[in-house]
Amino acid sequence: MNTIIIKADKGSLREEDLQAASNILHRGGLVAFPTETVYGLGADALNPKASKKIYEAKGRPSDNPLIVHISDIKHIEDIVRNIPNKAYELAEVFWPGPLTLILNKKPNVPASTTGGLDTVAIRLPAAKIARDIIAASGGFIAAPSANTSGKPSPTKAEHVIADLYGKIDMIVDGGESTLGLESTIVDLSGQDPIILRPGSITKTMLENVIGNIEYDAEVLRRSINENIVAKAPGMKYLHYAPEGCLTIYEGDIQNVVKAINIKAKECLDLGRSVGIIASKETAGLYEYGEVKTIGSRKDENSIAAGLYGVLRYFDKNHTEFIFSESFASDELGQAIMNRLLKAAGYRIVSVD
Repeated sequence: MNTIIIKADKGSLREEDLQAASNILHRGGLVAFPTETVYGLGADALNPKASKKIYEAKGRPSDNPLIVHISDIKHIEDIVRNIPNKAYELAEVFWPGPLTLILNKKPNVPASTTGGLDTVAIRLPAAKIARDIIAASGGFIAAPSANTSGKPSPTKAEHVIADLYGKIDMIVDGGESTLGLESTIVDLSGQDPIILRPGSITKTMLENVIGNIEYDAEVLRRSINENIVAKAPGMKYLHYAPEGCLTIYEGDIQNVVKAINIKAKECLDLGRSVGIIASKETAGLYEYGEVKTIGSRKDENSIAAGLYGVLRYFDKNHTEFIFSESFASDELGQAIMNRLLKAAGYRIVSVD
């Protein structure tokens, strides 16, 4: 397949490029485009054959549900039944933005989009390019991350090109994603709201709007559970993983640095390549391997934005062993560690 690559200008698409993307989606094709979180791989969410193409291009398991992206809050009523008040309360505050809601679907949403579930994940993105493409294409675009399933999510068009060039119809280059982590997912299909995936909209932010909300047990898990039914993307299977063996070290930061230095030297002495993921504050303390600064602990947003880019960098260099500091905290750190743990296959070493 010949993949067309078009470049956005100052956050907008030319009318002819927008029409070209819309035409591809209308005929059941695939278009990758930027959102504020990561790049998405879009297809007509109400076309079963189009949704299936997403799974084929990504190599994604068919029971891993997709997120339906909309361009206007009023469209939620077209694909969702029994909409609870809390959905409108959250949408009013956080849409457009990095929040996905799980709600009970109407029959017009095919099972191929929802992973066979009776619920649908829905989001209204903040990125103008994304909303323009969605609106021009009919209002309902299924769009998981635009990467090979299991690999680090793409935050630049070059990441999409590396994974999907020749497999999809078009890639829209809109520059680097600003947030760098996938959306927060909240399940509102049951009696009580539940966080299925942490993101930049934190538990505290959600509770300020709708009151008490808890994490699903799978969010806090530190081991793979392949027996669950995934109600949202990222809950099952290995995700975000680099080619190399990633291990997380947690504990007192001085002990972490010491342990990583010892392990890095051991690997280098055996002739293996080593990468280290460090904060701005500790990067200078590592003596071995290639050290990449992910961001500052004083600014968790910088760490979130830099995570996938660093993992992609080590992939590009075929780094065999990657050692990372832990970035756990009660707020955005919960989302960062959720991604890191899955990327590491839950390999974590406590040094205390």
